Amino acid sequence: MPTESGSWASARQTKQKRKSHSLSIKRTNSSEQDRSGLQRDMLEGQDSKLPSSVRNTLMDLFGQIEREFENLYIENLELRREIDTLNERLAVEGQSIDGAELSKGQMKTKASHSTSQLSQKLKTTYKASTSKIVSSFKTTTSRAICQLVKEYVGHRDGLWDVSVTRTQPVVMGTASADHTALLWSIETGKCLIKYVGHAGSVNSIKFHPTEQIALTASGDQTAHIWRYTVQLPTPQPTADTSISGEEEVDFSDKDEAEVDGDVSSDCPTVRIPLSSLKSHQGVVIAADWLVGGKQAVTASWDRTANLYDVETSELVHSLTGHDQELTHCCTHPTQRLVVTSSRDTTFRLWDFRDPSIHSVNVFQGHTDTVTSAVFTVGDNVVSGSDDRTVKVWDLKNMRSPIATIRTDSAVNRISVSVGQKIIALPHDNRQVRLFDMSGVRLARLPRSNRQGHRRMVCCSAWSEDHPTCNLFTCGFDRQAIGWNINIPALLQEK
Repeated sequence: MPTESGSWASARQTKQKRKSHSLSIKRTNSSEQDRSGLQRDMLEGQDSKLPSSVRNTLMDLFGQIEREFENLYIENLELRREIDTLNERLAVEGQSIDGAELSKGQMKTKASHSTSQLSQKLKTTYKASTSKIVSSFKTTTSRAICQLVKEYVGHRDGLWDVSVTRTQPVVMGTASADHTALLWSIETGKCLIKYVGHAGSVNSIKFHPTEQIALTASGDQTAHIWRYTVQLPTPQPTADTSISGEEEVDFSDKDEAEVDGDVSSDCPTVRIPLSSLKSHQGVVIAADWLVGGKQAVTASWDRTANLYDVETSELVHSLTGHDQELTHCCTHPTQRLVVTSSRDTTFRLWDFRDPSIHSVNVFQGHTDTVTSAVFTVGDNVVSGSDDRTVKVWDLKNMRSPIATIRTDSAVNRISVSVGQKIIALPHDNRQVRLFDMSGVRLARLPRSNRQGHRRMVCCSAWSEDHPTCNLFTCGFDRQAIGWNINIPALLQEK
């Protein structure tokens, strides 16, 4: 049998190594989906007593952990390159300052100081990323902390806004694209009042601070002020709607059939407003009461916000300056301050505390449409944007945010609880997440095949005084949902 020469054997061995190396590269460049599928196949092939849903959830969590650590590794490499670049720059500067070289001790001290700053940045990055990993394990526990209490079904189109009264009796209001606003009994889920005075989509609803009066903004270019009188029905016992260990699923349009009923047809109807505010030339997207309830502010797609006298319905000030359509307006709970947000990526703070001076400040902290900006009871403003970030600002120093929350989906109309200062973030992807004012994620509201919103969540509103529901959300699935958030347990988990 002939034998191979030494050169031929060497060439063949080199070819085999190259082939082996190319195979390893192909394996390395395989997609995460292939790896995930392989992991699932391996897990399914093992003799496990865990249900398939639990195994799938575990694999998803491990996949998230792997991706987080990959991101950390990449960030670590980038920071190391920054450190090397900084050291090189310091070495060059050390030879040219004042025409003389810095001593090695000075060079070492300066480089050490800069390196320590970058090291601190690296630690902060690791801490933030690790907190994201840990927060992914809160899904099961958050279901016990955040429980669905009641669903409010009766609108014939998507809901844009939800609000809760600040006076007794405590009721919840919703604004819908079906041209109506409805008031609901929180305990029973029964429709109490139906307002049909608008000729266009009702985009916002806010309640007077002391009287049974509502303020609604509409696509018919007006805002209406109307009075309501409600008598709460006797609450009936409700079944426990909490769930455990269920997978999240996507919903098709077939699920809309479950909420097509119009339970609002039997509601007492209000057709004529007390007054109509008519100074805009475009859609009125939002409205709110100034402290005391004697004035109201509206925000419009005509790029202006208007301040009205409620008693006379006269225009007091037209607030101009935004370059594109406004998306929201909000007033401070205790001071004569107004904040407006816009598609021009900015939000503006208007100060009416001094009658002779109406100052305005412009803030450019986002890179896309600012969907809402709201005040807290203290000295903070929280802004949300389509750029998938939420920023917390200090009114005393608005040059840069004191906290930034990064999300995986556009953020719609946010709300902040008065007592605990917890931020509720409704998203385009149907999620609702809760954060504290420092940007730490606290929980995510359950969303499964048995509860939660089926489409985009448009708005959230906190209720501080109601014993059953303390958070409400509404969305384009034509319903509002009342949630009970166990805030002490939530903060304890934090």
